[in-house]
Amino acid sequence: MMKTLMVDYPIKYTGKELTSHWIYRKFQLLGDAVVAFVGEADVPIGNMVDLTDVKEGDFIYSPLMLHFIVEHFNPDLELAIYRQRILISCIKEELEIFEIPVIRMGDDLFVRQAKLSVSIATVSPTSTLIHTGLNIKTDGTPIKTSGLNQLGINDVPSFANNVMKRYQHELELIYEARCKVRSHNREF
Repeated sequence: MMKTLMVDYPIKYTGKELTSHWIYRKFQLLGDAVVAFVGEADVPIGNMVDLTDVKEGDFIYSPLMLHFIVEHFNPDLELAIYRQRILISCIKEELEIFEIPVIRMGDDLFVRQAKLSVSIATVSPTSTLIHTGLNIKTDGTPIKTSGLNQLGINDVPSFANNVMKRYQHELELIYEARCKVRSHNREF
């Protein structure tokens, strides 16, 4: 069962939070979990795990973001990327309830050609990790961005909880889909 938590105090995201067992060490949630929190994002190149961004000298900055950190105890990076795309799709579906014209391109979300999200999946020796951040405010971002406040989403904790419930539900449905089919051993 996927555990979820919306943290009720600000946390600055620096990239160092994307490490195995960070959720357990910080919040005592053992096992697969997703934690959401609000805070500044300031990720220097030295903490980035996206090698293309590192090579291009990019950095991540937002004065205020909604962050999701996900940890699954399965060290399959390809599976983590599929899960990352599921999380992004859950966010997109939640935004569409507000009739926001959001476009998904891979693991990124855009509103009116302005980038709303950052997202990365990575692997550790014991788990896979996902970070997805959604701009709330956009002052000082290094590229053209959109933010949840501009989009009229002011109850960020409720929005985050709804996204986490969607993600948790999708994973449960995938598990059930695996369990309800019998093997196909017949020859034709």
